[in-house]
Amino acid sequence: MSISTPDLCDTHPLAVRVLAPLFRNFGGRHCFGGRVRTVKCFEDNSRVKELLATPGLGQVLLVDGGGSLRCALMGDLIASSAVEHGWSGVIIWGAVRDVDALATLDLGIQALAAFPLKSVRKGVGEVDVPLYLGGQTIQPGDFIYADNNGVIISSQSLI
Repeated sequence: MSISTPDLCDTHPLAVRVLAPLFRNFGGRHCFGGRVRTVKCFEDNSRVKELLATPGLGQVLLVDGGGSLRCALMGDLIASSAVEHGWSGVIIWGAVRDVDALATLDLGIQALAAFPLKSVRKGVGEVDVPLYLGGQTIQPGDFIYADNNGVIISSQSLI
C-alpha cells in the first residue's frame, strides 16, 4: 500500500471510519491494508495462531484481545507464519512480544504495547465475528488500512 491513511480520508471522506488512536507500529511494514478477518479472544492466542497459518491472500487480521496487557497474543514465530502465508498485517487490541524480531518482518503489525509473557492456549476464541473496538464496529470482509497516522475502516476497497 503506497497511499497514506490521510490521503484515503481526503479522497473518500464519506466511506471511511477512523479508529481511536490506540495502536503503535511494531512490524517491518508500516503502511498496510486489505480485507479484514477477525478474531475475538482473551489472553488465549489459539485462534490467532491457527488463522495466521492459513493462506492470508493479502488480508489483515484484526484481533480483539479485550485490551489485555497481561500477555502477548503474537510473537515472532506466529508473525513469521503470517509472512510465510501471505498476510498483509495484524492489528491487535492487546499486546505483542519479540518486538525486535517483529520489526524485521515484512508484515504490518500494530498493537497497544509490548509485553514479554506469552498467552496460555486453551483453544478458545471466535473467528470472523463482528468486533467493536476503537469506537467503531468492524465486520469481517470490511477493508482496513493502517499506517503511522492511524487505522481506518471502510465497507469498500479504497485502493
